[in-house]
Amino acid sequence: MPIGLRAEGLRKVYTSPPPLAAAGRGFGMAFRRRPKQDYQVTALDGLALEVAPGEIFGLLGPNGAGKSTTVGVLTTRIRPTAGRAWIGEHEVWKERVAVKRLIGVVPQRPNLDHALTAREILTFHGAYFGLPAEERERRARELLDRFQLTDRADRLVLGFSGGMLQRLSIARALMHSPKVLFLDEPSAGLDPQTRLLLWDLIRRDNESGTTILLTTHNMEEADALCNRVAIVDHGKLIALGTPAELKSSIPGGYVVRLHFAGEPPEALLTTLRKLPGVTEVRAPGPAAVDLYADRGGPLIPEIARLSDDARAEIRDVKISEPSLENLFLHHTGRSLRD
Repeated sequence: MPIGLRAEGLRKVYTSPPPLAAAGRGFGMAFRRRPKQDYQVTALDGLALEVAPGEIFGLLGPNGAGKSTTVGVLTTRIRPTAGRAWIGEHEVWKERVAVKRLIGVVPQRPNLDHALTAREILTFHGAYFGLPAEERERRARELLDRFQLTDRADRLVLGFSGGMLQRLSIARALMHSPKVLFLDEPSAGLDPQTRLLLWDLIRRDNESGTTILLTTHNMEEADALCNRVAIVDHGKLIALGTPAELKSSIPGGYVVRLHFAGEPPEALLTTLRKLPGVTEVRAPGPAAVDLYADRGGPLIPEIARLSDDARAEIRDVKISEPSLENLFLHHTGRSLRD
């Protein structure tokens, strides 16, 4: 039976800075610490979430929004400063062993052992979770076949492509048949063909009853896969709903972003607000203006005429159709990829 997850009032404040590579050394060679005094970064600020059993749930936001920290807390890797979380009926930080048996985790970057073959990686993971030898061999064969890796099963993963490594990472996470699967930006850096294959594999696993939570920057991915999405920024929830609900909540739907040579006069903004179909006009920067409207292209000639009359030179125009990206722009004034 599928199980869900929930979190209440999650707060995480980092007081220890990450290490820096030592001067003159390559990444991973030697490290020194940043000065610790007065270091404080709030990654989560009272975040609450509830993911229904059997749901594909997307967690969206820009870099540093708190997505990976949320996954870290829910998967027992990061201890929250405050708040509580549950996987099914198990509270994460009180029943970590029980929780780990229920979840599968695919990190943002593959962390596979390059000294092992694909089959060995899977069977070792199965042994870690206590699967009998015969069962883990059978399970490994099934997953290698499902993820189209059978022809590479007994080769070292050192020469695998990025897409193959990602597929193997997901196969490994599924070896012990978890009830909840966490995917941290699963398609990052993949080519379109591999991405579509990965989406199909995720859908098929969800159809078997697995609850899935994924973080992503890819709006097309969230639209195609997720039953519901939550958009977070600065560790807070700013929007929640189905992709269709969220897109329909954008004032006007379309966003026309104008970049001027300098700061446009306030009188021009007042005039633009009166254009037919324009629901809102914002100035996210000194030389930028966003128009929220029920259409895009047909507005441009009139916008150009009014700008010329106001002696405001337009340097660039970008028209965006209704999207989750536009929803985030509406709430924060910046891109999900910032």
